[in-house]
Amino acid sequence: RREQARLKGSVVEEDTEEWQKDPHFSGLQRVGGVDLSYIKGDESRACASLVVLSFPALEVLYQDCRLVAVTAPYVAGFLAFREVPVLVEAVQRLQQEEPQLQPQVLLVDGNGLLHPRGFGTACHLGVLTDLPCVGVAKNLLHVDGLVRDELHREQVRSLQRSGETFPLTGTSGKVLGMVLRSYNNSSKPLYVSVGHRVSLGTAVRLVRACCRFRIPEPIPQADIRSREYLRK
Repeated sequence: RREQARLKGSVVEEDTEEWQKDPHFSGLQRVGGVDLSYIKGDESRACASLVVLSFPALEVLYQDCRLVAVTAPYVAGFLAFREVPVLVEAVQRLQQEEPQLQPQVLLVDGNGLLHPRGFGTACHLGVLTDLPCVGVAKNLLHVDGLVRDELHREQVRSLQRSGETFPLTGTSGKVLGMVLRSYNNSSKPLYVSVGHRVSLGTAVRLVRACCRFRIPEPIPQADIRSREYLRK
C-alpha cells in the first residue's frame, strides 16, 4: 500500500503530448498493447507479450513474446506487483533494440484510476515506463460505491451506438472512468480509465479509434500472440 501511494503521487491525469490535443490524433503513429498469459496449472510462469501497432492502420509493427518467471502471488488490488515488472522489462528491451518503434501510448487490459486506491495496473505501468497509458477493462471493478446494479445495467442499455458513453462517478463524487460502447454490434461496454499522461476524454477517443471490434486492437493482438506462444 505504501509503494502504491508513493508511486500514485507521480500519476499525471492530463494530456502531455501534442498528438493528444488533435481531434484526429495526427502525429500519433504507434500504439502499444501488453498482455500476460499464464500456463494452465502453473502460476509461476507466464508469457509476457508486447505489441506495437501502426496508427491509424492498426497493423503490427513489432512483437515481443517470452516466457517469464512470475514471483509475486496474486492479491486482489495488487495485481500490478505481479505483472508490471515483466512488462516494464519488455518495454525496456524495445527501447534498447528498436527505439524507433517505441509506442507513443500503451493500452492495458485492466484499470488505471478505477481501482480501490486509485492506482491500477495502467497507472503502475505508466509511471514506471513514463509512457502515456490507458486502462481498458471488460468488467466493472466495484470501487467507491460503483456496482453493477439495475441502474448501471439500465445506463449500459441506454448506450445505443458506437462511441456513446457515460461517466463512472463514485460516491466520493470523483469521476473514475467512462463506460464506452465501442462497437455497434456488441452491447457489452468497455470501462476506460486514465493510466498516466492522458486525460479521460482523450483516453476514450483513443480507445474508440483503435477498435475494429469491441476491444481496442493492440490488446487482442498482444493476447493472441502470448496464447499462441504458449500453445507452441
